[in-house]
Amino acid sequence: MARGHRGRKTAKTASAALLAVLLPGMAPGQSLTPEGQTLPVYNQPDEVPQGPDGPALAPTESPDGTARFADGTEASHTPSLAARPGSLRIAGGDGEGAGSPATLLADQVTLGADNRLTASGGVVIWYRGARLIASRVVYDNASGTAVIEGPIHLTEPARAGTPQETILIADSAQLDPNMQDGILRGARLVLAREMQMAAREMRRSENGAVTRLDNVVASSCQICAENPIPLWEIRARAITHDARTQKLHFDRPQFRALGLPIASLPWLTAPDPSVERMTGFLRPQFRTTSGLGFGIKLPYFVTLGDHADVTLTPYVALSRTRTLELRYRQAFSNGAMEWNGAISRDDIEEGETRGYLFGGARFELPRGYMLGLQIQMASNRAYLLDYDISNADRLWSGLTLDRVRRDRMMMARIGNYESLREDEPEEVTPSVVADALWKRRWTPDRIGGIASLEWSLHAHRRASSTDHDGRDMARGSVALDWYRSAILPGGLVGAVETRLDADFYRINQDSDYEDWVMRTDPVLAAELRWPLARHSGGVTHIVEPVAQLVWSPERDAEDKVPNEDSRLIEFDEGNLFALNRFPGWDARESGWRANLGIGWTRIDPAGWSIGLTAGRVFRNKADPAFENDPADPAFWDGGPLGGKRSDWLVSATYQGMNGLALVNRALFDDGFSISRNELRLGWFQPGLQVSAGYLWLDSDEGESRPEDVSELTMAGGWQVAPGWWATTETRYDFTADRAQKAQLGLEYRNECITVEMSVERRFTSSDEVRPDTRFDLGIRLGGFGQQKPGPGTVARRACLR
Repeated sequence: MARGHRGRKTAKTASAALLAVLLPGMAPGQSLTPEGQTLPVYNQPDEVPQGPDGPALAPTESPDGTARFADGTEASHTPSLAARPGSLRIAGGDGEGAGSPATLLADQVTLGADNRLTASGGVVIWYRGARLIASRVVYDNASGTAVIEGPIHLTEPARAGTPQETILIADSAQLDPNMQDGILRGARLVLAREMQMAAREMRRSENGAVTRLDNVVASSCQICAENPIPLWEIRARAITHDARTQKLHFDRPQFRALGLPIASLPWLTAPDPSVERMTGFLRPQFRTTSGLGFGIKLPYFVTLGDHADVTLTPYVALSRTRTLELRYRQAFSNGAMEWNGAISRDDIEEGETRGYLFGGARFELPRGYMLGLQIQMASNRAYLLDYDISNADRLWSGLTLDRVRRDRMMMARIGNYESLREDEPEEVTPSVVADALWKRRWTPDRIGGIASLEWSLHAHRRASSTDHDGRDMARGSVALDWYRSAILPGGLVGAVETRLDADFYRINQDSDYEDWVMRTDPVLAAELRWPLARHSGGVTHIVEPVAQLVWSPERDAEDKVPNEDSRLIEFDEGNLFALNRFPGWDARESGWRANLGIGWTRIDPAGWSIGLTAGRVFRNKADPAFENDPADPAFWDGGPLGGKRSDWLVSATYQGMNGLALVNRALFDDGFSISRNELRLGWFQPGLQVSAGYLWLDSDEGESRPEDVSELTMAGGWQVAPGWWATTETRYDFTADRAQKAQLGLEYRNECITVEMSVERRFTSSDEVRPDTRFDLGIRLGGFGQQKPGPGTVARRACLR
């Protein structure tokens, strides 16, 4: 290719002005704007990344799954944040400002006697990251106008694949003397490779910030020459794109589906594909429930700057309900908060006004402290289930404060519990609960090993003022622990551990216990491990027998303090060699005990592995802490850990290269009578996601479980066909011989539309809760605002050539 040298300065100036008119939003300098950078949820001690004005709210999104805690409560949703774009800019050099030189490549460049510069034959112009391709360019230096002959193709390669990518194609163009505005004929504008607009004529004005297309057709669907009718399109008299506000304004739009007119409007305003947050209506949701009938939700989103927004969602269902939902989010320089609520009047409870309010906030304080706030209130559990808000059966409102470092930790929380369970009277369950914990770990200089010191405080009160039922309690505890291990001759690994716990209790409104109680519990333990490994033919076998001997003073059958925080006890491979298997402070194991176990692991060079763990606990005498009925010493049913010998614990795991993972844990006695069994399966592949579990629990009066538990849970998703993604979820109770919940969802996605459908049946019933069937339908058009990718693949139209 020949390079023209005559009139080089004039050609470069013309090229710069030409690209300025065609490329929207081009500024003298580039902004340091991180794309997609998100702030972690404020439950970690990491430093909060932020710009000069602090973090900004992330795009509108559906609340994620709430975290379920052991006390039955759920965490309120906290919004995701994004680092606010800073005001720092990279200043362009002398060669990048207005009138800076450009690179021109052409077969021929000439400067005529009439002071016109002509470049022809494969013209390519590079200027500030933009690339223009045309067949011929004529620039009149006297009038400042430029005529471009196509086909014209203008792109910014550096922005390819980003929401800011813009592609412009035209047959011809003519620029005005200001070199910023002009007319393009036979133009096609593609925004973010999603929204494409084709028009007979395109006009640029206001220094290239506003683009108007006349007699235009817009769609995000792929259009083929042999079948030019897209799935949907919008035909309008004119479409105006404002690069400053990132809005698309449609004049006399007509929406068509498969070429057939569906609806017409006098005007319409919508965000372009680069928009993350903008005031306007969100996609409607159609819902049918057996309790409320057919209804529609139409959310309206309002941005209150970069740091706050509110979403108002009216919900109307066949005159059976009049509901207004509200969500408010706000980001601060050191945190964020979100409030969700609704108020309803329906014929489910005629004449009653019901509602709920869930709110959560997290703030980073100086020196790495994190402050949390949560408020949860609801009329009743039936309201939460009727309107698909939450499955929570306990609500918690209060404050939290925590700080986690490498060698120390501090956590505190105080709040109020509200039980929505019918079998839990509010007067006899603790309502106000406060906890505090401080722990530090260090390495002693003289004796080595790892030492830790722990302080904890706890207090709770009940609403009842009667004896026993209204028991209130406060506790202060301190624990000192030391652990050291060493490699012994023969490859043995020996370890010793000692711990001292001291508790001070204040007990009110319970005549069975003294008002003030103080106790201390020393613990000594010694452990031996013998890890053995064998490698043959690429296969590795690891066998590790473990023996641990633990001693602590024996306790009487009747404890000095009530057991409030250690009612449910887990026995698995995670605490097989623990000094104390009770989860709280009120109950502790005592006496001599030996924890014995063995583990085997096989690692295959093909990438899969299998493991097996077995163990048991032996005692010199039965521990009264596991006795279910202290008033009757003859009655003994201490569960899997009761008696002189615990149940056998056997756990097997499998991890495959194909994404399949299996875990099974079983507890059984010497007669192979299984008391507990848990099976979990996970299989994750690009086109298949399955998570399932089966749980079997023997009845246990000590854990308030009068009947056996036999339950199956399953959730999955799979690629049915290109663009089709199906989901399912179920929960079946074999003891009651009925399903508790069943859900089936189907989603179709192609390049221009997303259709989501789901049907759910809840089978549980009580005095407040009735069985309910729900059907949801949502439709979202592509090309309007940024959209997060969904699971599975996208069905794309194939064009034959």
